[in-house]
Amino acid sequence: MSNLKLINMEYVEVEEVKWLIYPFIPYGKITIIQGDPGEGKTTLVLQIIARLTKGESIVNEEAKEPINVIYQTAEDGLADTIKPRLLSADADCSKVLVIDDKDTPLTMRDVRLEQAIVETNAKLVVLDPIQGFLGADVDMHRANEIRPVMKHMAELAEKYKCAIILIGHMNKSSMGKSAYRGLGSIDFQAAARSVLIVGRIKDEPETRVVCQTKSSLAPEAKSLAFRLSEENGFEWIGEYDVTADDLLSGTAKGARKQAAIEFLENILANGPMPHTELTELAKQKGIAERTLRSAKDELGIKSKRANNQWYWSLD
Repeated sequence: MSNLKLINMEYVEVEEVKWLIYPFIPYGKITIIQGDPGEGKTTLVLQIIARLTKGESIVNEEAKEPINVIYQTAEDGLADTIKPRLLSADADCSKVLVIDDKDTPLTMRDVRLEQAIVETNAKLVVLDPIQGFLGADVDMHRANEIRPVMKHMAELAEKYKCAIILIGHMNKSSMGKSAYRGLGSIDFQAAARSVLIVGRIKDEPETRVVCQTKSSLAPEAKSLAFRLSEENGFEWIGEYDVTADDLLSGTAKGARKQAAIEFLENILANGPMPHTELTELAKQKGIAERTLRSAKDELGIKSKRANNQWYWSLD
């Protein structure tokens, strides 16, 4: 007897995609957040977790009901690193749960993962980093070994309508394209519905940017920036004009700032111009006002008020 089972699309009910954070992190799917070590991936995720446990807005969204989160780390200590960061972010720590795996290390195929989701009704599961939860018998560069692991995680997310975030370190490739520096096998990114990259701006070491490089369920989001400083801790900056490839190649902002510098040098060579006119001309050339002001500061351009408007001029 044949074991063939067919699904007739006529009888498949359409489901609306629900979002933990639109359009970055969908419910019922896998999201990958990756970047080089030390770029702020974990800090970013813990800040997001803190807000979710309090039901607070994250990225210009309405406040939602607080949720439970399962957070697993294979690198940082809970008492000396994770708990202080959560407290610093003002999280409701009673809603952050960790599977105790001191005796038996947790893997992505571990039955305890599903048990924990059921018992806690967690709406977000985070594994940080993904490399720490593959298991000793899984080679992250072999598609035939990664594919069933990722399929299992995708099924868990869909079954319990929870969001799953996998945090990963980028590989060491010097190639420019962000896709080439992903997590080993391409099957990681293939299984994810959203892929985000976190990196720092070369000219502004306290500024980190989140770029979306894959978005299967919504239009690709504009890049967002946040600031990490000793003085003020974590601060959202907002939209930022940078691409993932610029971010990873170390040319982020530098190349765009150079274009803005050349624009200002050329356009102001013949004398002062109104700031409003400059901004409009720069916008037409794809230069963001933030980048324009950064170039202005580097060139030492002076602002002077005349005839009820501000003029920029080169000395």
